[in-house]
Amino acid sequence: MITRAEFKQIAENGVWKQNTSLVQILGLCPLLAVTTNLVNGVMLSLATIIVMALSGVAIASLRNFIPHEIRIPVFILIVAALVTVVDLLFNANLHELYLVLGIFIPLIVTNCIVLARVEAFAAKNPPLQATADGVFMGVGMLWTLGLLGGLRELIGAGTLFSGIDMVFPSLQPLQLLPKDYPGLLLAILPPGAFILLGCLIAWKNWIEARAAARQQKAPPAPVAEAGCH
Repeated sequence: MITRAEFKQIAENGVWKQNTSLVQILGLCPLLAVTTNLVNGVMLSLATIIVMALSGVAIASLRNFIPHEIRIPVFILIVAALVTVVDLLFNANLHELYLVLGIFIPLIVTNCIVLARVEAFAAKNPPLQATADGVFMGVGMLWTLGLLGGLRELIGAGTLFSGIDMVFPSLQPLQLLPKDYPGLLLAILPPGAFILLGCLIAWKNWIEARAAARQQKAPPAPVAEAGCH
């Protein structure tokens, strides 16, 4: 079983404190290439969450049976099998989106985020904790790629949810800026992704620095004195 304290720590680490994109700076390939809009970033992140959760529980369940000397090839084999399943599901059910994401779904196999977590956490913890770690590490990636993709799409084209009809055919993109908005090409290109990623990292560091300064300025809690009886 997983305690509430363990669950809270795993969630905080995955979503914020050890965010794979803003702290560990892993997975730059999909971060730069796929996040040209919000939908692409979110859907690739969802595929990664599925792989991370399932690979976490699989490797945590088999960790005592995998020889230490060949653990990395075995981990890659397990992750590759799960990525193949996700790849086939996307191809069968979301074919247009599958064509847009292209090689980046199969490349989840080599994503440093997935391999780093199965090696650092799943191989050393029970299945429930490993599953939670995979989910929340993926959620950290989800909100980062979604926010980055949304910012790039909004600045670059003035829209949000471009391509949402590939997932939900009845929905249409939102035109948030005037139709004659010329767009900023730099935001759509990889240099724009680097610049916006740097801004997100700076924003996160600023928030943490403010929180740390606030804690230092906070007066110490009064200590209750025991009365004499």
